[in-house]
Amino acid sequence: MTTAGGNDALFSAAVAMAPRPAAMADKQLLRALRGGPGTQSFSMAARGLPLLPRGLGRMSGLERLNLKGNRLRRLPQEVEALSRLKVLNLGNNNFDEAPEQLKYLVSLQKLHLFGNKICRISPSIFDGLQNLVLLNLNNNRLTYLPPEIQRLKNLECMSLDNNQLRSLPKELCCLRKLRELHLSHNSIIAIPEDIEYLTELKILILSRNQVENLPDGLCKMKRLRILDVAGNNIQIFPTDMENLELEELYCEDNPLLEKNPVSAIQEEDILTLKELTARFILSQLENKNIYLHRAMQNNLEVQAVLSHKRKCAQCGSSFLSMWLECVKFLDVKQQMTTSRNLELLPVRAFLCSYKCFNHPDHGLFGIAVL
Repeated sequence: MTTAGGNDALFSAAVAMAPRPAAMADKQLLRALRGGPGTQSFSMAARGLPLLPRGLGRMSGLERLNLKGNRLRRLPQEVEALSRLKVLNLGNNNFDEAPEQLKYLVSLQKLHLFGNKICRISPSIFDGLQNLVLLNLNNNRLTYLPPEIQRLKNLECMSLDNNQLRSLPKELCCLRKLRELHLSHNSIIAIPEDIEYLTELKILILSRNQVENLPDGLCKMKRLRILDVAGNNIQIFPTDMENLELEELYCEDNPLLEKNPVSAIQEEDILTLKELTARFILSQLENKNIYLHRAMQNNLEVQAVLSHKRKCAQCGSSFLSMWLECVKFLDVKQQMTTSRNLELLPVRAFLCSYKCFNHPDHGLFGIAVL
């Protein structure tokens, strides 16, 4: 007959004999090492490991390493020897910054760092990740991206959902091979105008941020097919929005302008001397005035000023800085998949004068300030 004290002793013995995660990891690594340096894939996922067992650096032929779901805060220095590693999963660990050892993994193509506590990425890390194609940093604590991210020249997919980003560096727009960019649930206010240089981008997810205006450069992204800007502070879309060949557009939960016409008092068109001069020069350039073209080539200051010109949506004339900001409403339901409650898409338009505004049947409306 076993006493209560005996039961406690048996329970203690059972606990003592239970395999510990670290011991199990050591045995698993030992078995892998017996397979020789040619082992290509190795996983120690969901083991609750605070540290990695020694010997990992001896697996010189390793191409895929899965370490997600542990309690890792850092990587051992021997990881730097895994020069053939192509896929590394460090998701759901306890890293508070991206491990410095990553810069030595020169063959790395896919890097998963989701579900950590990362608030900082050292710029030097990007030096060795020239072959990286996919970068997943979802569910971290990043507040900014270093400009050196432009070194990831081969990156095709980057995901930064659920971070604390407030802005994006213009250098991000140097990633010419980028096809997918996921930035939902951050605190981003503005998008760089240079986004037009992401010429291969097909998917742009900006939902649940604080974006107020989308840049005109967005409308030059000929390959863009999916745009999600739901849950921002957008009232109106850029002028050339209809030039995009979108297949899906999501913009619910924005304070979009609505088509509710009201009457308003019109002011006289009184143009400044600068505006009158600019309009004359622009019209002469459009009429191919040879002498003016030659003069312009040597005047960089004037070129810079006139580079901000706009075209009147009614008469097509160019103007500089005095205009009427209007809105036209596009029915895009037949062209693409859209938010369920979207009836008409408000798109910005500019007119050079009240004369053009009063022209019949142009379908443009002034924007009422309430």
